[in-house]
Amino acid sequence: MASRGTTETSKLKQNLEEQLDRLMQQLQDLEECREELDADEYEETKKETLEQLSEINDSLKKIMSGDMTLVDELSGMQLMDRDLMVGKLGRDLYTQQKVEILTALRKLGEKLTPDDETFLSANAGAALSQFEKASTDLGSGDKVFALANFEVEKAKQ
Repeated sequence: MASRGTTETSKLKQNLEEQLDRLMQQLQDLEECREELDADEYEETKKETLEQLSEINDSLKKIMSGDMTLVDELSGMQLMDRDLMVGKLGRDLYTQQKVEILTALRKLGEKLTPDDETFLSANAGAALSQFEKASTDLGSGDKVFALANFEVEKAKQ
């Protein structure tokens, strides 16, 4: 993955823009067919379409501002893998950090790959228990992810 996720992020942005266009067309079609629909059906469909538009628009804004990309997560894991291979990061620290990151991603609702799930199962232990306790104590998923990100950044230095 030489692109470090930039291609994937670009594709995600393109898909969101296409969904936005489709929803705008759906609103236009809804207005044109307003006379053919009863009032409740029209209002419900319009409300659902506007909610979807708002969600898509929020996602696009996050991508445009840099708050939501695939690059960050992919690059962080790739850099850790590289640091392990070149001896810059010890095996124990690598395992601990990868377990913490994967656990944080899972808690945030991300779907892990089968390889990541296997790694997590094989390496879950005391460190994971402590991390899960700390993440529960922190409460917010943003704080858990921030903690994992901090640990990755610390390992890079």
